[in-house]
Amino acid sequence: MDVRRRTEEIEHLTFVPWATFSDASRGRAVPEPQDPLRPVFQRDRDRVLHCKAFRRLKQKTQVFLSPEGDLYRTRLTHTLEVSQIARTIARGLRLNEDLTEAISLAHDLGHTPFGHAGEKALDALCPDGFRHYMQSLRVVDRLEKDGEGLNLTWEVRNGIVTHTKGTWAATPEGRIVRLADQIAFVNHDIEDAVRAGVLDAATLPKDCTAVLGQTKSARITTMINSILTHSERDVRMGTEEYEAFLALRDFMYTTVYVDKNAKREEQKVDKVIGELYEYYLAHVDQMSNFYVQLAYQDNPERAVTDYISGMSDEFAIRTFEDVFVPRKWHVL
Repeated sequence: MDVRRRTEEIEHLTFVPWATFSDASRGRAVPEPQDPLRPVFQRDRDRVLHCKAFRRLKQKTQVFLSPEGDLYRTRLTHTLEVSQIARTIARGLRLNEDLTEAISLAHDLGHTPFGHAGEKALDALCPDGFRHYMQSLRVVDRLEKDGEGLNLTWEVRNGIVTHTKGTWAATPEGRIVRLADQIAFVNHDIEDAVRAGVLDAATLPKDCTAVLGQTKSARITTMINSILTHSERDVRMGTEEYEAFLALRDFMYTTVYVDKNAKREEQKVDKVIGELYEYYLAHVDQMSNFYVQLAYQDNPERAVTDYISGMSDEFAIRTFEDVFVPRKWHVL
């Protein structure tokens, strides 16, 4: 029995007509034989899950730099929460859950060490600029598997590059991920900020919590239900809930995301990233072999940007110390 074909038949029996069907994918840049077990989007999900960039997310900052304690989010736990929310919505709307999951797991693969502070630092240094969503696409297209890339489908790649700003994704599943990303980061950042003592939950705007709910669980449930209720041939949240969400997000940007105590270490990020960038530009041969080759194939600036953006927070700090901090030595 061809398991893949049976799975594709089940999609046509269960999905709504405006879903993205696996057997109707626009395909891959490099054509490949079909897998006998998994439709194309399941294969993409598995490729992302097993790639090196995905594993590095566990030691990359979400919001708070190097927080003390095991309960704060990392870029990996954020990604998993986005995936859970997005899959719930996709299943409720009878859209393609495999495509939704693949985009969710891949959307932040290009994030720098030190979160958006690292992104801002690299953007100022790299001649071509730096955007994490474009870097996520570069990771899956160019950097993974020692330059071979993951050869993902057009639909997953489109969902990755449109997950945050500008044009919305061409598929409803990609549009789900964009909303799920916003729902996840605002709500888990509230929880982390309260835990860190940066935010008092009682100060959350009353007009927002009256619509969305007082707790993280209640707010996420409200917004998911709103999307399920108001999405018909497209993915959207109800006006009342979306306006309340935008007001809550604005509140976070004017309080938590600019809090001096929570962000006090970020002023050091420019120094670390900047010094590493200049060092590796002058010492290209000190990068790993793949990035040395990349420097000659593309250009040194691009290769150094790729190398630094792939670092975890811990690796970036350790590398900075190895390069710039004198080591102890003993005289016999």
